[in-house]
Amino acid sequence: MVAINSIEQLEAYRRELAAAAKPDLPTVLVCFGTGCQANGSRLVAEAFMEAIKEQGLQVDVNIGIKTTGCHGYCENGPLVALRPQDILYLKVKPEDVPEIVEESIKGGRVVERLVYRDKVTEELVPRYSEIPFYKHQLRIALRNIGTIDPTDIDDYILAGGYAGLAKALTMKPEDIISEVERSGLRGRGGAGFPTGTKWRSCAAVDSDVRYVMCNGDEGDPGAFMDRSIMEGDPHAVIEGMIIGAYAVGSHQGYIYVRDEYPLAVRNLTLAIEAAREKGLLGENILGSGFSFDIRISRGGGAFVCGEPSALMRSVEGNVGEPRAKYIRSVERGLYNKPTVLNNVETWANVPEIILKGAEWYASMGTEGSKGTKVFSLVGKVNNTGLVEVPMGISIRELVENIGGGILGGKKFKAVQTGGPSGELHPGTPG
Repeated sequence: MVAINSIEQLEAYRRELAAAAKPDLPTVLVCFGTGCQANGSRLVAEAFMEAIKEQGLQVDVNIGIKTTGCHGYCENGPLVALRPQDILYLKVKPEDVPEIVEESIKGGRVVERLVYRDKVTEELVPRYSEIPFYKHQLRIALRNIGTIDPTDIDDYILAGGYAGLAKALTMKPEDIISEVERSGLRGRGGAGFPTGTKWRSCAAVDSDVRYVMCNGDEGDPGAFMDRSIMEGDPHAVIEGMIIGAYAVGSHQGYIYVRDEYPLAVRNLTLAIEAAREKGLLGENILGSGFSFDIRISRGGGAFVCGEPSALMRSVEGNVGEPRAKYIRSVERGLYNKPTVLNNVETWANVPEIILKGAEWYASMGTEGSKGTKVFSLVGKVNNTGLVEVPMGISIRELVENIGGGILGGKKFKAVQTGGPSGELHPGTPG
């Protein structure tokens, strides 16, 4: 892998990737999120490779095949999307694959028994973008998940990855912090603290060392927002952390991941290694003179380690116990040095804010809470899964329009928002 040594080289490399891409080539996107893999998507991907060969087609000549992160519609996995046809097949089994290749890839026809059917009108909705579960979403943190291969850095770069970092490296650190402040981005881990304010406070502390950290210790029952981002778009998290580190003057970062998330650890590890090899992480990033690296720290599964000070003690090798709240981590955090800690979803938003501007991000959401929020929608709804919607959306719209209403047509009774995280548990009368 050839290192990229400047911003100009990064953009030239992106143009090369775009020139070599085949946007009209029929491509199969197999969901390889944890949920779909548990339901057999790995066998589905293997079946596609066999069927393609048996039917006289060649990969990357007649057809493309890609494994992606979580498509979100977990209720109906394993999921297979066809691009550019914009078709989504649900609950695909290995034995369905030869028919998909024969009918859809070679014949241009839809396999109707595998597409979404509206539960009220009974109408078939084969187009991915028209399925109500996706149609009512607005994806920023999840922008790439389900469309790129998370283990392929070139796929991320082709999708616009590291363009936000390239822009940030042409800005003054103070201007980056101001941009994040004006965007209105708040921490997505539950507390909702203004991200720019946290960064500014850390940067203002006189210190020879500062740390940047990502909290991937997602322990709430039913929550899988951060896991899906780490699995499906790890470079978005890495890019956000590099931008944050440059803004506050940090040269070392840590991603704290639950040990129960082996796929997230694997994909993050591959992404960090690839970013280093490309010159996007480590010494003298893109020839800017700025150096920053990231290590993964694996948590043992203690729920309390999602609390910032307990998390930092765990990274230090100590027992993960919270400390007094009056000690602020932006002043005395990891190893008693100024530390910025944001969660996975927060970091994933940062590159898009820098690339598209604070006004773009602040145009979404509400007066007090800008942008979007990722939720894991679980419980007694027809459509469970991972969704991203603008701040300010009503629970009714989330449960009925995206979630498809309550199971069995029952009356909506209540919803439990999952404490410090973003999962929703709709319930029904007994």
